[in-house]
Amino acid sequence: MPITEILQKNADFYPNDVSLIEINPQMENHSRLTWREYSLIEANPNEAYRKEITWSEFNKRANRFANFLLSRGIKKGDKVAILLMNCIEWLPIYFGTLKAGAMAVPLNYRYASDEIKYCLELADADVIIFGPEFTGRVEQICHRVKRIKMWLYHGEDCPTFAESYDSLVSYCSSKSPQIKLTDDDDAAIYFSSGTTGFPKAIIHKHRSLMHAAMTEQSHHSQTKDDVFLCIPPLYHTGAKMHWFGSFLVGGKAVILKGIKPEWILKAVSEEHCSIVWLLVPWAQDILDAIERGDIKLEDYTLSQWRLMHIGAQPVPPSLIKRWKQVFPNHQYDTNYGLSESIGPGCVHLGVENEHKVGAIGKAGYGWETKIVDENGNTVARGDVGELAVKGPGVMTAYYKDEAATDAVLKDGWLYTGDMATEDKDGFIFLVDRKKDVIISGGENLYPVQIEDYLRKCDKISDVAVIGLPDPRLGEIAAAIIQIKDGMTATEEEIEDFCLDLPRYKRPRKIIFADVPRNPTGKIEKPKLRQIYCGDSVVAQQNELK
Repeated sequence: MPITEILQKNADFYPNDVSLIEINPQMENHSRLTWREYSLIEANPNEAYRKEITWSEFNKRANRFANFLLSRGIKKGDKVAILLMNCIEWLPIYFGTLKAGAMAVPLNYRYASDEIKYCLELADADVIIFGPEFTGRVEQICHRVKRIKMWLYHGEDCPTFAESYDSLVSYCSSKSPQIKLTDDDDAAIYFSSGTTGFPKAIIHKHRSLMHAAMTEQSHHSQTKDDVFLCIPPLYHTGAKMHWFGSFLVGGKAVILKGIKPEWILKAVSEEHCSIVWLLVPWAQDILDAIERGDIKLEDYTLSQWRLMHIGAQPVPPSLIKRWKQVFPNHQYDTNYGLSESIGPGCVHLGVENEHKVGAIGKAGYGWETKIVDENGNTVARGDVGELAVKGPGVMTAYYKDEAATDAVLKDGWLYTGDMATEDKDGFIFLVDRKKDVIISGGENLYPVQIEDYLRKCDKISDVAVIGLPDPRLGEIAAAIIQIKDGMTATEEEIEDFCLDLPRYKRPRKIIFADVPRNPTGKIEKPKLRQIYCGDSVVAQQNELK
């Protein structure tokens, strides 16, 4: 069943029930109106603290966008890029794209202009819809991306080089466009990257998206009465595929535009949220704020909150122990996945297995796992090998990259690049990554990108970027910098040089030292990790085991 049929079903069965709520904590003093009320009074919907739409309105908005795309000649298989911050219109745009038979191409809102251009061209995007936060970046590339047929803008004050999504789509029919879709039709392209930092375009069919919904609902038993709090970015498979479990049963979702602990608890309290997916730093921040006395739990209504689950990075068992001391009635689950496996769920801990916190768990609903050596042979239990997964959510391919596809897809198995081991009870523990990607606060940092930038500094002879353990973010980027002979540099100089990098890519630690390379010229990063991580990594690994 194509994932779009679930939206139609919800609109038919629960037309007047609220489907999506958007909370913008920075606008708390502004009024709280439904999207329809704001439209009627011609107010600026971007200035509301709280907005909501019903399942009927969600479906109609998706249909309007689908019909608009079709009226402009967009056909089955064309690609529509989405470059928006989380907002109540994000998902109607996504589903409108699918209803038109086109492929949705969500873009990371952290991308710089050249990265946006690269991804648009790699995916052969035909349309892009972007928000006001990206006007400057998009304007820099709009005349250099020749394939794009439409530059659509969602928000106030549409720039001259784009067309207003809000004005154009509002006049389109809200009836279903009746484009025939099947499970085997391509639905979306998501982006991932290897150690080089160059994104790969991951193709998923409707079958993958539908299986993600079924997997999530099977793991966490969502019902119509559950309310899901969505905090992570919707461009990523993580947040959206967790929401799919609620979507499958017509449950309500709250999109929170902010991650402060008090905002999270206030949203849970006011909207009666029962399921919350967090990243490790956010969970730590909540606990720290409670322990400092900045947050008093008695100020909130939290008894309905039944499940807190975490993914995107290794989870310290000590964190969950702290969490359960504060929230003893919460269920807990760890989620593991990749964009290539349609996000979280191909492996999960299970709410019944809290005693195994530290493991990523066992194969998820409809999934198989194995741990293999370099020849693809299954290793003995307890030995370390590469984790491979197989199931209906495995990607079709990397778009226009047969070699990269063949490197990770073998006989239906997706080779994850993560090194793992399995204990006597069949639970899988991650040991290390074959790739050098640094996962910091749930975001992937690509060392080569940072290294290439730093090498532009005329004082730097060589540089290597590695991940160092961090109790809050999981890892931070550390730059080992070798200064040219006869020159000197300070940490402040390097930090100033990095100001043009996006904040999340800037090294958190600067180390002045020689950069070791092997006889073939490759940086010996294992040696650097041994030197600079030392006992802290060993301690962290012991905790995770």
